Amino acid sequence: MATSNNSSSYSSPCAACKFLRRKCMPGCIFAPYFPPEEPQKFANVHKIFGASNVSKLLHELLPHQRDDAVSSLAYEAEARVRNPVYGCVGAITFLQRQVDKLQKELDAANADLVRFATCNEIITTTTTTTTTMMPYNPPLMGAHNGHRQNYEINRRTGNGGGGGGGGGFYPTPTFPFPYPLLPWPNNSSFPGDFGGGEANY
Repeated sequence: MATSNNSSSYSSPCAACKFLRRKCMPGCIFAPYFPPEEPQKFANVHKIFGASNVSKLLHELLPHQRDDAVSSLAYEAEARVRNPVYGCVGAITFLQRQVDKLQKELDAANADLVRFATCNEIITTTTTTTTTMMPYNPPLMGAHNGHRQNYEINRRTGNGGGGGGGGGFYPTPTFPFPYPLLPWPNNSSFPGDFGGGEANY
């Protein structure tokens, strides 16, 4: 961007004054923004907007705003020359569609991230809850002891007088028993003993 407002800093008239075939005076409003090596830039702007309108617009703006204004005018003028029907609207529409497409892809990606994060959280919570609430099942010691006592009762009563034939159903195990045997009760407390040392059935 040129900052001088005096055309004497240029070796030749600015593109605007050269196009308009006039002398480029000191303080020319077009000189800083339409250098002589860019004649087509001013030609397009003049064709679409007119030199007088551009001059009026530049005088209404602050100096630091003029460069951006001229760039916008030049872009719109070039687009209108290339596409007289739509002008820069076609380019704006194309870019807007690109933005919308990318926004949809971004929304879909964010939705996938949220879904994956939610599923991972549910799986982690379920695993933790299952591990915490899993009941502990101790071995059924009472049932095992009951079977062992029944085994001892039948074995001992089968070896007694008159009832020895029943002992064949419960042979003495040949493997070591993992638990100590309970003490055998007295004859007076055994329900099948009615005296005389014989079991009556």
